[in-house]
Amino acid sequence: MLVREKILFSLSHANDPLINRSPITIVACLLILGFMPFGSIAIRPVLDSDRLLGFTEAPDYRNGVGCPVMEQEPSLVQIAMTIDSEYLRGSMAAVHSVIRHASCPEHVFFHFIAAEFDLESNPRVLTQLVRSIFPSLNFKVYVFREDNVINLISSSIRQALENPLNYARNYLGDILDPGVNRVIYLDSDVILVDDVHKLWNVQLGGSRVIGAPEYCHANFTKYFTDSFWSDPVLPRVFGSRNPCYFNTGVMVMDLERWKEGNYKLKIESWMKLQRKRRIYELGSLPPFLLVFGGNVEPIDHKWNQHGLGGDNVKGSCRSLHPGPVSLLHWSGKGKPWDRLDDKKPCPLDYLWEPYDLYKPFRISTTK
Repeated sequence: MLVREKILFSLSHANDPLINRSPITIVACLLILGFMPFGSIAIRPVLDSDRLLGFTEAPDYRNGVGCPVMEQEPSLVQIAMTIDSEYLRGSMAAVHSVIRHASCPEHVFFHFIAAEFDLESNPRVLTQLVRSIFPSLNFKVYVFREDNVINLISSSIRQALENPLNYARNYLGDILDPGVNRVIYLDSDVILVDDVHKLWNVQLGGSRVIGAPEYCHANFTKYFTDSFWSDPVLPRVFGSRNPCYFNTGVMVMDLERWKEGNYKLKIESWMKLQRKRRIYELGSLPPFLLVFGGNVEPIDHKWNQHGLGGDNVKGSCRSLHPGPVSLLHWSGKGKPWDRLDDKKPCPLDYLWEPYDLYKPFRISTTK
């Protein structure tokens, strides 16, 4: 939308219960509209951060003929993602990819978790923004109370990994509506090129709580410090399990089993120990490895072609792992939107670009 169209949208939806329209806001919109013809005026739209502006509306994706009628066969695919101003562009591209390739896009429901103290994008602003980009999307925005975890976070190898919102996945059982018993968790830097219903249909065998692609060839020991491995007690946490590395950016999670097993408290206990003793260097990943390593439902590797953002220091270019691809994941320091904007993209960043809905507009200042 152009600036004028955004403001008219705000005014025309003044009675929308999801949109707060105070008299001051409406007057401000009218004043801005009044000045629109004057090219010498510097105009800023209602939303306050440039990162929240310039998104174009996505195509309207609808169910195919073979999709079940919801009233007869409830079959919503539940997806949880965090959302904030910094990674908003990636999140919207991820959503776009999901519904674009879904066989029944109207049967997908997104649960967006927003930071409580993000000054640039509070939940009400994000709700309005997502609705303007995806008018027919099924979604809800939740508030993550950062004080739940802020005192448990220790310093990490990369500052971005210390963001409290990275730990929201630990609290999905508390945050999401009670009726949500199962969910797919996705990071904001992923793109799906396959039908998400296939991932949703993965069954968690036995009493397993999460499912994810495992990488047993990876050096599992490097995710923990020498202090951890030299301790006479700590390594015994794995017992008879054979732990393998898995990436927490793509997981199928049984929230009923999660709550029954008090897994939130188990993860928090490792975070508390980390504050006292340095047993790992990365952020929110190692506690998951400690709690679930060796007890994960293995999912096909094609559902997390991760590491495309390079390492956590340089963010250099990487190639795909051998085999088919259903999901691309730019985990690591380098993000495709940043590299594309800097005119220094990696080859695989061009695969992300078609899903990008950020098209910043420019207002001419000539009379």
